[in-house]
Amino acid sequence: MTATSADAAFARELAEAGGRILLERYERVEVVDYKSAKDVVTDVDHLSEAAIIDAIRARHPGDAILAEESGAHPSADGADGVDASTLSRGRTWVIDPLDGTINYANGIPYFCVSVALVVDGVPSCGAVHDPMRGETFWASADGPARLGDAEVRTSRKEQLGDAVISMALGGRAVATRAKAVRKAVRASRNTGSAALALAYVANGRFDAFVQTGGMSAWDVAAAGLIAERAGAVVTDANGGPWFDVDRATRAFGIVAAPPAHHAELLRRSREAPQPEPPRPEAPHPDAPRRDGRARSAGG
Repeated sequence: MTATSADAAFARELAEAGGRILLERYERVEVVDYKSAKDVVTDVDHLSEAAIIDAIRARHPGDAILAEESGAHPSADGADGVDASTLSRGRTWVIDPLDGTINYANGIPYFCVSVALVVDGVPSCGAVHDPMRGETFWASADGPARLGDAEVRTSRKEQLGDAVISMALGGRAVATRAKAVRKAVRASRNTGSAALALAYVANGRFDAFVQTGGMSAWDVAAAGLIAERAGAVVTDANGGPWFDVDRATRAFGIVAAPPAHHAELLRRSREAPQPEPPRPEAPHPDAPRRDGRARSAGG
């Protein structure tokens, strides 16, 4: 087993350990706090995150950690805390202990645990675990994407019009852009867990994933790599690199789709359709002709 594949197996182990905590306490949440007007965190988020961090500290004490709820954790050897600059060097585990907290707190069975290892600014391996289905998507940068022990590949649908996609758009002219995307596909969904929806691109449950913002490094580091290793083209919402350490704790956007359909989905999600030019009005029957003569009843 190579070092990268060993790290990938450990990421899977971590995500599944966090998932067991979520499953044990599902529909038995004791504490729900508000991080913002529309974002919540539960006591279970913290329990899952603490268990994952403890396991990393025991196995890799020299690695840094960036976790959604508790933030930056320096390596045990006393290195500086994690920020956009330190993500670009060394090894940093990036953790979302419960992606889809609102779903989880409301008893909606669609959420996951996401764990990735970023090495020198590039996702090296990652795992996304769905406790409700007992499934783990995982991959390393030099290996295939897997669901459990089976290799998976992205959708092979030839027609974009047959695609079912995960979509969440924001920004300028959002209604028009969303309409343009929906006109090109069979259906769009927004399920409340970006990491799990993006991982679904890896085996074609979602044919594509389009979200123009609102995500952070812990939402995309594992799932973006998994989709990419399954054969999807993965970019940011503008067509650039999908993982940028300068945006480690700021909003990410992602477009992930099979190679045949990525460019068209990217274009439609970015560009508001141009309005059609106004059609010239037909002249009124009583309007004078350009030559100054009156119009006859027959035209």
